[in-house]
Amino acid sequence: MTRIISGRAGGTVLDVPPKGTRPTSDRVRESLFGALESAGVLDDARVADLYAGSGALGLESLSRGAASADLVELSAPAATLIRKNADRLRTAGVAAPARVHRANVSTYLAASAQVWDLVFIDPPYDVSEAEITSVLVALAPRLSADATVIVERAKRSPAPDWAAAGLEADRDRAYGDTTMWWGRPTG
Repeated sequence: MTRIISGRAGGTVLDVPPKGTRPTSDRVRESLFGALESAGVLDDARVADLYAGSGALGLESLSRGAASADLVELSAPAATLIRKNADRLRTAGVAAPARVHRANVSTYLAASAQVWDLVFIDPPYDVSEAEITSVLVALAPRLSADATVIVERAKRSPAPDWAAAGLEADRDRAYGDTTMWWGRPTG
């Protein structure tokens, strides 16, 4: 069972697509969001959740004080499910907008004029490193000066190519078979 860990909608159960996604575990999300809160990243943040799956990362951000979230998911059934999960947050009193975009991540980034403070990139493990780099390059001009980008991949995956996008590595942390890499704009 996937749920919102904390914040205004803490405890709210989220539906997860039956196939094609690998939701970030509650334990990993709890650790990740504890670190984000400690760094002061969430308050009034404009968030993008790319390859959103169930929307758990973007929706957890809203529950904990983010100003808005753009949740991008190509799968029509998953996008429908994210909308239902976002409705549950509204019912729990989270007023910040959760905008669900049924689109390919690269296509969405090419068409978007939005600027984000916090971005989650949590693609299926079979997405290539070249595609991740392409997404980072397309994302870089859409980041605020003090933005945080988090890439979640299998532990055996290489670190993202931050430099190709004009970004720099900040930190990384392994959780079992998963690694979270943090990056930020240079300068």
